[in-house]
Amino acid sequence: MNKVSGFSKLSKLEKINYLVDEVLEGRPSVNKLIKSFWHDDKEEQQVFDDFSENTLTNFYFPYGVAPNVLLNDELLCVPMVIEESSVVAAAAKSAKFWMDRGGFKSEVISLNKIGQVHFIWEGATSKIETLFNEVKDELLDSVKSLTRNMEKRGGGLLDIKLVDRTFDEPGYYQIWCEFNTCDAMGANFINSVLESLAKNFADIVESKFDGADSEIQIVMAILSNYTPDCRVKAWVECHVDDLEDPSHGMSGREFAEKFSRAVRIAKIDVNRATTHNKGIFNGIDSVVLATGNDFRAVEACGHTWACRDGSYRGLTDVSIVNDIFRFKLELPLSLGTVGGLTSLHPLAKVSLDMLGRPSAAKLMEISATIGLAQNFSALRSLTTTGIQKGHMKMHLMNILNQLEATDAEKEIVRNKFEDEIISFGGIREFLSGLRNYQ
Repeated sequence: MNKVSGFSKLSKLEKINYLVDEVLEGRPSVNKLIKSFWHDDKEEQQVFDDFSENTLTNFYFPYGVAPNVLLNDELLCVPMVIEESSVVAAAAKSAKFWMDRGGFKSEVISLNKIGQVHFIWEGATSKIETLFNEVKDELLDSVKSLTRNMEKRGGGLLDIKLVDRTFDEPGYYQIWCEFNTCDAMGANFINSVLESLAKNFADIVESKFDGADSEIQIVMAILSNYTPDCRVKAWVECHVDDLEDPSHGMSGREFAEKFSRAVRIAKIDVNRATTHNKGIFNGIDSVVLATGNDFRAVEACGHTWACRDGSYRGLTDVSIVNDIFRFKLELPLSLGTVGGLTSLHPLAKVSLDMLGRPSAAKLMEISATIGLAQNFSALRSLTTTGIQKGHMKMHLMNILNQLEATDAEKEIVRNKFEDEIISFGGIREFLSGLRNYQ
């Protein structure tokens, strides 16, 4: 492979030719494959090309729905974008189960987000604190041109304060900023305000102080994806007797206690907690992706929240009080329903239409609910039939497609393994024998 210069300036076709000729050693089938995933409408394809850099084609993920999600007495059909087998089925099964038991409940606790100006100043702490308090109102006024429109919607820059971190790093301080960005995720808004605050504060320090005290170094101005005060909770509850399923071979109370123990294990064992929370984000991420939001920011924040007391723990909680089983998820979840991909991606628009054009707060509730639904289904399977029975049945079609099974072969294999353990090796061996026999 030869070095390439100015790759970003090449046309899309030139980039593809470089990939095929230099990286993949001249495989023309790849050229054809890449182009086959282009949108037929050139204008629509340009929208996708502009989302990122050096774009060659589109990468498809399944777009499904979980119907019958009864949330706060409203029936929803929730879009989910995920490639993992059984996730959508599990969420839908959980939704159907709880629809007959009062449905899901949720509420947003708060919507505040955080941004920080990180700077170095080597003078006496008392001196910079006095200056900051004197010019705080001036600083807030200095960004009014940026915050005015957000304030009209009910949000904006809520407060700023000086944070002394010199015990961690010599001369290190922060201007800690709290925002409400209403229905926008608000990253660009927050970062613009922070950069303006940083410049304005640096100018003030340089004008107010003499000598070494006038020297300030702005390290960076950036939002935090950890948003503990932008938080939502979702829960379900019912009498323990209503949890009984004759196929599980245990009473509702026995199931509730076994389920509760599984949740507690995720609180005390980090290995289990990691997989437990991954399942929760299977549900949350699928809604976040379907609505054009940032699942990386959501996951980073959620995992930070999971270890807020110094140990990484499962995100869900369960209680049984007076025979009432209550299962709850509470976590920070910063989402938007205006701006960014939510306004550009055509299927993100469909997703938001499907959900009734929700506010950011309502989308937080919906996403948390699907995370809770997914976790309930996973724990219900784990503590009764085992996770593989349902998961591998959903995965069977992927295995058959990998083995290039015909429609007739797929039907035979599905019937054969209806009540048997499914594994890749077992399917391959059976299919091989079937083909040899034919």
